[in-house]
Amino acid sequence: MFGKFLRIVGIVLLGLTAVITLLSGVGTTCVALDAAQFGMDSLASYQWLYIFYVAAGIVIGALGIWATVGLIKSQNGAYRLSLIALILGLLTGGLHMATSRALRGSSMPTDFIVYATILTLVVFLLFRTPGIWNRLNLTSQDDDVTGIGAGVALIVGGTAVLTAHYWASLDHMIAGINQADVWHRQFMIIGWLAVVPGVVLLATNVLEISLRSTLHRAFHPKSSL
Repeated sequence: MFGKFLRIVGIVLLGLTAVITLLSGVGTTCVALDAAQFGMDSLASYQWLYIFYVAAGIVIGALGIWATVGLIKSQNGAYRLSLIALILGLLTGGLHMATSRALRGSSMPTDFIVYATILTLVVFLLFRTPGIWNRLNLTSQDDDVTGIGAGVALIVGGTAVLTAHYWASLDHMIAGINQADVWHRQFMIIGWLAVVPGVVLLATNVLEISLRSTLHRAFHPKSSL
């Protein structure tokens, strides 16, 4: 049971980190294409670097989502791919944070994404300790973990998209306009397309587990004593 719980935690953390990394890459597009238009003249000379951050964020975020799906499906190599995505995300995010602080004096919300990446990476490294690793058994298919992990990951990831205009607004208020909300409709559609199936999947699996447990107690009363 403990191993299942940890697998679900890992899936959810990785999925969330992947989504916000992807959103960071997409959100940096405005600065990368025309920094001066958004009141960030100090970044204009470093357009090439921010274009790199856009590409890196999108690629690393997609890689993290791929790794998350691999963990859900218990695929061989999913754990290694997760570590690769997290390490690349930490290196790129750390560089992004450092350059933004040096050039414009602030690096939010990149800081938040970097801290989330560090947390997820630490958890995944802890998974590799012998006492925990043997319980995880990441290559063993488990329908409960698959259903619940996928459901919660969709809900959390979708919620991150739905609320991006809040948590990403920390440093996106330009001339009184929240630039993190310029794609409001698109983000709402994508977010709800993740949250609704996630709720259905989670509810279905929880009800199935509950029903299975009830039937087991009904037909094997002695085993529940």
